[in-house]
Amino acid sequence: MVGAVQDAGVVVTGAGGGIGAALARRFAAEGARVVVNDLDAGRAQAVADEIGGIAVPGDAAAIVDRAREALGGTVDVYCANAGVASGGSEAADEAVWALAWDVNVMAHVRAAHALLPDWLERGRGRFVSTVSAAGLLTMIGAAPYSVTKHGAYAFAEWLSLTYRHRGINVHAICPQGVRTDMLDATGSAGDLVLKPTAIEPEAVADALFKGIAEDRFLILPHPEVAGYYQVRAGEPDRWLTNMNHLQQKWEAAE
Repeated sequence: MVGAVQDAGVVVTGAGGGIGAALARRFAAEGARVVVNDLDAGRAQAVADEIGGIAVPGDAAAIVDRAREALGGTVDVYCANAGVASGGSEAADEAVWALAWDVNVMAHVRAAHALLPDWLERGRGRFVSTVSAAGLLTMIGAAPYSVTKHGAYAFAEWLSLTYRHRGINVHAICPQGVRTDMLDATGSAGDLVLKPTAIEPEAVADALFKGIAEDRFLILPHPEVAGYYQVRAGEPDRWLTNMNHLQQKWEAAE
């Protein structure tokens, strides 16, 4: 595994804390040169200082060129980790929907657009998308988040099927609850669905590196998600009924 990332130029967005910080630490520990990105410049710098990386703060959708320059001209691995956990229903303000779409989907699209010409010319590159189990399943009480995470998964899947024969590796990380600030922000729905089985961010990094070693697209830090996904695909009405029971349980507790 060390050989796969030794001296690689790695970018991790949303790396000022949580999953992103855990990924940045793990890549650095494996010998990579790591750009730490976060909207919060102070948090990005703190993680960069800790791991001997380079802080490149700012909007994750527009940092590829600056990150490439900071790494000496080449990005080998790009971790599209930054995201927003937008709650609400169909009635959520359109600005909430727009932000979720922009951060959770279009930031990945823009990064890939900026990275792929060089990667395709070189015949190699690795794109890591932090999606969510919500991108395979859904999440009660969070329509903007669920819908846009489905979009993030679909885009990662499309990248993989389109470019894998040209040396591009793509990984979609789909955890359930992870003990981060984002989990705390999910409120009572997260307390019901996610917190009981929540894992540490470092476990997500472990799952990614195992997936890289095994050359797997779909990374499931919670293995049970595979079973839920199979039921959703094979028995959609059964799955929707079970999820509706969960919705009713949440409503009754509110």
